[in-house]
Amino acid sequence: MTDVCIIGGGIIGLSIARELAGRGLSVRVLAREPARQTASWAAAGIFPPAPRYAGAPPGDLLTAWSDELHRQWARDLLDETGIDNGLRECGGLHVAADDDQFARLRAAVALWEAQGTRCDVLDAAGIAALEPALADAVSRGRLIGGFHLPAEMQIRPPRHLQALERSCLTRGVTIETGVTVRDLEIRGGRVRSVAAEQEGHATAVHAEHYVLAAGAWSGALAERLGLALMTRPIRGQIALLRLPVQRLRRVVNRGLGYLVPREDGRLLVGSTLEDAGFAATTTPEAIDSLLVMVRDLLGTTDGATLEQSWAGLRPASIDGLPTIGRVPACDDACVAAGHFRAGLHQSTGTAVLVADLITGQPTALDPSPFAPDRLPGSTDVVGEYLARAAAETV
Repeated sequence: MTDVCIIGGGIIGLSIARELAGRGLSVRVLAREPARQTASWAAAGIFPPAPRYAGAPPGDLLTAWSDELHRQWARDLLDETGIDNGLRECGGLHVAADDDQFARLRAAVALWEAQGTRCDVLDAAGIAALEPALADAVSRGRLIGGFHLPAEMQIRPPRHLQALERSCLTRGVTIETGVTVRDLEIRGGRVRSVAAEQEGHATAVHAEHYVLAAGAWSGALAERLGLALMTRPIRGQIALLRLPVQRLRRVVNRGLGYLVPREDGRLLVGSTLEDAGFAATTTPEAIDSLLVMVRDLLGTTDGATLEQSWAGLRPASIDGLPTIGRVPACDDACVAAGHFRAGLHQSTGTAVLVADLITGQPTALDPSPFAPDRLPGSTDVVGEYLARAAAETV
């Protein structure tokens, strides 16, 4: 019998599988789709600075710990697989188009500085000097100021997932794709089996432990575990441009939009925030709006070609915290879901935390704030993001 069955083959599921297999457990992953079709594959891969600071809330502590782990995992994955996942400290420039945006950025500066993170405030001339590709936007009055985070990083999500998958296989993990989990058989406070279907064939999967890490699709199965996950899918659309010459040196953030320069000359442009259910499809209007942002920030885009566009579904929790921990009603089951926009960044810490819980090891982080049966806070973080996204598109 398999030690651990993981339902979900995205970044969270594969990270947990790798960590558990590294501890000597046999692991079987049941994935609806290949990793390249998951939300994490579609992500931009921006990692804001993640300092440890006094009084940090649980979500920030998870991100800070995960950030440290990512640096070690990047080295280990390169050694194991020969794949460079592109984790780089590239710096991030956050820019404002008007006084209201600049005021919000100044408030963010105060928060970064209070956390001990270097954050350089820039006027319009400073933006043009730091990132010459934005000089045209400055001259047109489209940018009036901003700030620079030298410690902002980026990672290449497709490469990272490819490295994770290869590492899992090397460590003996069984990864099955095209699997639809229909139900969970629960008796006596334990999950007895998973009812799955693959290519029209039904099967029952048995394991000693089960982990539900199915991203935006976790809700229905969580109900079988006696849980009401506070999650919903939030669509994000991204465009990938090929440029004749790479013009940017660092990530550029304007509101919820961003430009991420790649070393191969491509420019990743994102992203939307849409409450569109489970429709992981692009729309011409959204992609056009992203291209308008590129022209607004970079001016002429002669020679640039739209190489690809895609959409992903972020698994969003209402209170902004992921759900990580043991299922109260089933002592052989854990959940790891609802990471919203931070799934890639928080994946390493989540993996180690879940593995510690399953193997009975002391945890480096208090899991109680992420408990599946926790009471939600009064703030609707997802609603606030959606309102902000709507305001920015007006």
